[in-house]
Amino acid sequence: MDAGVRDFAWQENGAEGESVPAAGSGSFVCGKKLDQESEVEPAASPNGGTAFCHGAAGRALSRASYFRSARHGGRDCGVVEGKKGAGVSADRLTPELLKKWPKERPLLSLTAYDYPMGRILDEVGVDLIHVGDSLGMVVLGMPDTTGVTMADMIRATEAVSRGRKKAMISADLPFESYVTLEGCVRHSKELLQAGADAVKPEGGREIFPQIEALEKAGIPWIGHLGMLPQNVKKEGGYRKKGKSREEARQILEDAKEMEKRGACAMVLELMAPEVAAEVTRTLSIPTIGIGAGDGTTGQIRVTHDLLGLTPWYRPGFVKGDLGFAKKIGELVQRIKTSGFAGLG
Repeated sequence: MDAGVRDFAWQENGAEGESVPAAGSGSFVCGKKLDQESEVEPAASPNGGTAFCHGAAGRALSRASYFRSARHGGRDCGVVEGKKGAGVSADRLTPELLKKWPKERPLLSLTAYDYPMGRILDEVGVDLIHVGDSLGMVVLGMPDTTGVTMADMIRATEAVSRGRKKAMISADLPFESYVTLEGCVRHSKELLQAGADAVKPEGGREIFPQIEALEKAGIPWIGHLGMLPQNVKKEGGYRKKGKSREEARQILEDAKEMEKRGACAMVLELMAPEVAAEVTRTLSIPTIGIGAGDGTTGQIRVTHDLLGLTPWYRPGFVKGDLGFAKKIGELVQRIKTSGFAGLG
């Protein structure tokens, strides 16, 4: 299986301390069952890792599950209970567990803006589904992300969350929605109510007051450093960051300060690979790169780019695509040549 796709080991009605057979090598040991109010408690893993165990709820009642990387046999990530009444599975990645994501285990994040894609990404095992303001460009046909509204983001987040059971969902705070502290908190709460588990503003030290307000309000958030798409008009284009010593120093300092202020992960976009790698080595939280080399904990991509749904634009960091636009064209030509039997 590809990196970031989870395989599961289940324990039916497991008692405390019983071992849980894994699909691969080794086994897990079930730790103390916890109620919803409890902190996540680590349980020892015979393969040298750390797991986390909760008492499960809903249709999974007394079932405990764990996921681990099929490619990396290091530490194991845990699972906790999902939102009540939201159709969310008991084995869901949460912001608190994301903070503890092992650096040696690849983290996969892909974008979704609607129910079908959200459900597909969840069912195939994507770790973090991101509802990005990139929907302005790849769905709404805008030239950049600055025209995306809160209404756009709320509707998309609601749609994606209806298809999610296991993955964590993050959502972008759109352009100018977090200028004031009050607006930042209010709009973030709206995205959480729509189904997001964490929000993502763009920027470093210039938004420290905003992220401190989020932390005070108990709102999980993901940082975003490097190239900031919402600044495209201000900067006159998309420029790789971290090329100068001073710029690299500022990125690293901002990343450290943002971790201290509660970030559960850090997106590093279009920056010098060596800077992204240094940030990754320095932080304890996971980093998620896009156009920043392969030295980050994980990677994020716009799913439309991977599918080949925007053939008129292909970012340099997308090595290839699935050619959906080409396949649609071939289908249309087949129908025009052979009739509607080609529709199946």
